[in-house]
Amino acid sequence: MTSFALVTGASTGIGRATVKVLTINGWQVFAGVRKQADADSLRNEFAERVVPLLFDVTDAAAVRTAAQDIRVALNGRTPNALVNNAGIALGGPLAVIPPDDIRRVFEVNVMGAVNVSQATIPLLGADRTLTGAPGRIVNITSVAGKIAPPFLGDYAIAKHGLEAFSETLRRELMLYGIDVIAIGPGAVATPIWDKAEQTDASAAAATDYGPALKKFLPFFIAQGRRGLPPERIGEAVLLALTAPRPKVRYAIVPQEFLNWTLPRLLPKRVVDALIARQFGLKRSS
Repeated sequence: MTSFALVTGASTGIGRATVKVLTINGWQVFAGVRKQADADSLRNEFAERVVPLLFDVTDAAAVRTAAQDIRVALNGRTPNALVNNAGIALGGPLAVIPPDDIRRVFEVNVMGAVNVSQATIPLLGADRTLTGAPGRIVNITSVAGKIAPPFLGDYAIAKHGLEAFSETLRRELMLYGIDVIAIGPGAVATPIWDKAEQTDASAAAATDYGPALKKFLPFFIAQGRRGLPPERIGEAVLLALTAPRPKVRYAIVPQEFLNWTLPRLLPKRVVDALIARQFGLKRSS
């Protein structure tokens, strides 16, 4: 029997790679995108294996319409999965970043996942009039959801929030047999790094943080471009959706000991000191 999933943020990067991995393994995917051009691109690549749905995750009404379209398409059965992948990052020092930027990142990364989850939880098994086993929800979080780097505070705040959302939702949805799994990638080689390189950081660069940013941005972009292929995250999503007893969280991180294990073992003050030394964040006398 065919398995069905809704994947948000499916136009590029991790979302599109997840669509690719799922369809190769026989899944039918409802792919959430914001632009018609992205919907057409998905159709051209994946043909009938993908049904593009046009909506912005921050538009609760549009999300509910998309959920209704899935309900109609599945004609009384539950889908197998929701993958909350849509997300953005803007970046900048928290002392100077416009609050509206932080709010925007939180709206997309956290409230977007809330909107889509609330609209699809009935389909995944809370509506007992539907047939089929309860589905699973996979939330794409980040290493930044556990280890917050400098100059990505907006993203880290949102991803920490998504981690908490995943934990609470998993415990609440036990009532319906709907499981919730978090996947926290490290650096992933996607087009986001080209966009990051073109970002205008002049406002922050003009502050006291300018010298540290000048060291941080090239380092961070280079690390990203050397990251894992996005299909590796898609494979982790497939595992989370098909394993008989999945973990509650998967950390998919390049150089795992250096970038994940060690920073979580060391005292936070030690990590602070290492970051300060690397990027020049020590107070000058």
